[in-house]
This record gives sequence, structure tokens and C-alpha cells, in this order.
Amino acid sequence: MGRLILIDDEPALIARQARQVFPAPDHVVAVAASGAEGLDLIRRERPDVVLLDLHLPDATGFEIYQAIRRIDARIPVIFVTVARTADAAIEAMKQGAYDYLFKPLDLHRLREVVEGAFEVARRMRAPAAVAEDPDTDAPGAIVGSAPAMLEVYKAIGRVAAQDVPVLITGESGTGKELVAQAIYQHGPRSRQPFLALNCAAIPETLLESELFGHERGSFTGADRRRIGKFEQCNGGTIFLDEIGDMPVALQAKLLRLLQEQTFERVGGDETIHTDVRLIAATHRDLKTWSNEGRFRADLYYRLSVFSLNLPPLRERGDDLRILVRHFLRRLNAEMGREVRDVAPETYDRLSEYPWPGNVRELQSTLKQALLQASGPLLLPRFLPEAFGEPAAATTAVRGRGDRSEAGLDLTVALEGGFRPDDRDVYSELHRQLDRLLLPAAMDFAHGSQHQAALILGIARQTLRQKLKQLGLHPAHLVDHDEPDAPDQPLS
Repeated sequence: MGRLILIDDEPALIARQARQVFPAPDHVVAVAASGAEGLDLIRRERPDVVLLDLHLPDATGFEIYQAIRRIDARIPVIFVTVARTADAAIEAMKQGAYDYLFKPLDLHRLREVVEGAFEVARRMRAPAAVAEDPDTDAPGAIVGSAPAMLEVYKAIGRVAAQDVPVLITGESGTGKELVAQAIYQHGPRSRQPFLALNCAAIPETLLESELFGHERGSFTGADRRRIGKFEQCNGGTIFLDEIGDMPVALQAKLLRLLQEQTFERVGGDETIHTDVRLIAATHRDLKTWSNEGRFRADLYYRLSVFSLNLPPLRERGDDLRILVRHFLRRLNAEMGREVRDVAPETYDRLSEYPWPGNVRELQSTLKQALLQASGPLLLPRFLPEAFGEPAAATTAVRGRGDRSEAGLDLTVALEGGFRPDDRDVYSELHRQLDRLLLPAAMDFAHGSQHQAALILGIARQTLRQKLKQLGLHPAHLVDHDEPDAPDQPLS
């Protein structure tokens, strides 16, 4: 017989669902409407599993959780709440709660989780304690309740307290740095420094100095000693974003630091001891890269002691609506706007879009829409051009016989509308395509040549050369990734 106790200040619906999924006489479901009543039940009946609401009239769910641990640490506790933020789930999982469910409960998921908890109860489970729930609209909050995101929250909770390297993977814009910050904030080093560095945004010649520091005179321009990030952050946490772009030669030095917590500054022979936790992130498939020799296999295995993959926005279902509301609240305050609701047609347009830039692109899209908006309702016409009605192909197409200074008509050429005197059509078409595609990619990447090159699937140097060849040098194409590059700014 499985004994289940529900502690919830509004227990009627969940109790009915629990009894439906776990009917008598094989199971007993007892209900308590307050923390104190629940603790009395637990002391008397010693249940196999507890379903615990995070918000109770006489105490927080976390306080009751701690009390349950003191009564019997073998009882698996499953938190249930309407909260849609990440921190509570992270804290609960970090401290050893069995699982975390959002209301309204999915009955299939309820059965799956509680049955697993019944099994664990028979084998015993280690206990823990927890912390407070944060402000939903706080900047940097991880928002979402899709099943894939709930797994992310639980993974953060499991690894946060463990002083091991973490490798975060996922497409660009999925929020890898936010997850790294959550691991840091919920870990034992949260009172120590947290430093973040994008390996792809720093020229290769400067990255080693940025990480490990250098001695005076070690290279041209090194007029004084520099303390690197690993030395500055002693005792804290370092987040290395886009670690897949780190030069292979530098990977060996990083591997030694992970293994021995020692390094030398560039141009120095003094061995520096440091104590840092490393969290790394990449949008690349490092396992494949390591097999191909493009990334050190030994460093990959060292980094991936614990791997955490973030789902793309297109796979997060209703999280799109949650994120839209979340960003509207924040952006309204930041931009002094009063857009309070979203038209159903607007949601339809947003839902149909594939979001290659993920959550980062969504935030940028909403910011652009608010700049165009008037009134309290976000209408489809306020969205950027990419979300409007499909533009008629003829708007950018000239007549079949018109070959003006702007070049070839792409549509005409692709339809086989060539002329006898046409020459070098292949190259001309590619130049025309570059004139359309490159500025669009740079605009999307907010001026970052590195990010634009990733989107296009070409080398950054190739992108830079094409921009110059085509004479595309508007000021808004400044490459914010490389302020020291010799060809900056592009203007």
C-alpha cells in the first residue's frame, strides 16, 4: 500500500486528482491544509511520499520541507506550485527534493513522478533544505514551465552544490549564461566573484593574456603585468562562453588548470595556484569536434563531467506566451510603454516563426515592436517586417528585360530568363545575394561580425572581406566583438 500526504492550502482539486491516479484500497491519500497539520500527519502516519505546496498559510514550503527532513529523511518530497520561475525548482533539487511539479498537474506526469517516488521511498533518500522564491520579473530570471525547461531546472539543482565543471550546450540565444549564473547563485561559491568571458569575442592573440595574465615585456605592448581572469577570480566561478572557439593550443593550458588548479602567466615562470569552478558553454557539438581533432578530447571529457543541454525556443510550446508576457512587463518599465496585452493574431504570428535566435531574438523582436506600438494592445502590424504578411515577390523584381545598374534580376535569372549577351551570371547572382543577405545577418546580430558569420556558416574573415568587397560600410555594421580589429569601425 502506498501512503501519500498532500500539504496544500487549497487541496480539493489536487486531492481529487491524486485519488483518481492512486485509488483506494491500494493507496491512501491524506490531506492537510497547513504546514503544521501536515507535519502532525507525517509524525503519525510516516507516509511514503509527500506532495508539498510551496506557499502555505503558516509557513513556506521550504520551512516545512526542512521539518519533514528532521522527522524522517527517507520520505521523498515532491514540490507543487503555480510559480513559473526557475529558482524554487533549482533550490529544491539542489537540496535533495525528489521532484518539482507545476500546477495545474498533468495526471500522466503525476503518476510517473509519484510512482518513482514510491520506489525511492523503499530504498531511502538523502535529505536537504532550501531558500526563498525570487521576484518573477527580476532581470536575469529563467522563465518557463515547459517539460524540457523543468528538466533544466532540476539539472541545475543537482549540480549547483557539486564543485565540478559544467558544460552547457544549446543553440545561440537559448540562455546559457543565465543558466551559468543560476548554477553560481545556487552553489557554495555564491559569495565569491563570478566572471564571464566570451572566447569567440576576444582575438586569439589576446585570449591567453585575458585568461591567465601576462608579465611585463612578455610581448609587444605588454608594458606592465596583467592579472588574468583565473587569478582575479580565485575562490569564485568563471564562465567561459563559446569555449568551442578557444584555440587548440590554449586548450592544453586550460586542461592543466582544471586538473591541477595551477598555471603560469604569459611570459612568466612563476606557478600560480588558484581555486576556481569552471562553467563552460558552446553552441557547437564538441563531441563531434573532439572526434575530428578540432577540440581536445581530454578537455572535452574533463568539461563534460556534467552536461546540460538547453532546448530551443521552438521546442518549448506554451513557454512562448509566458516569455512574451514576461518581456512585455520588463520592457514596458524600461521603455516607458503601456502595452499590456497581446492580440491573438500577434501570438499566431509569433508562434509560426521558427526563432533561429531563440529567446534573445524574441526579446529583440518585442523591443522593436514596442517602439512601433501605440495603445495598450500589441497588434501584428507592430511586429518587425519578418513577421508581417508574406511580401509580394514582385516588389523586388524588375521587368524581364530590365538589367539596371543594381544588377541582375534574381527571380528572372532563376526562372531561366537569360539573355544572349549575359556573362558571369553565377558570380553576379552571388554578389546580389550577398548584398541582401549580409546586411540582414549583421542587423540580426546587432553588428557582431562573429555572430553574423555563425548564422551564415562562413568564417569571420570571409564575412569581413565580402563586406569590404561590396562596399557595405554603414556605421551600424560596427563589429562589437572585436573593438581592436584593424578594420574597425566600418564607416
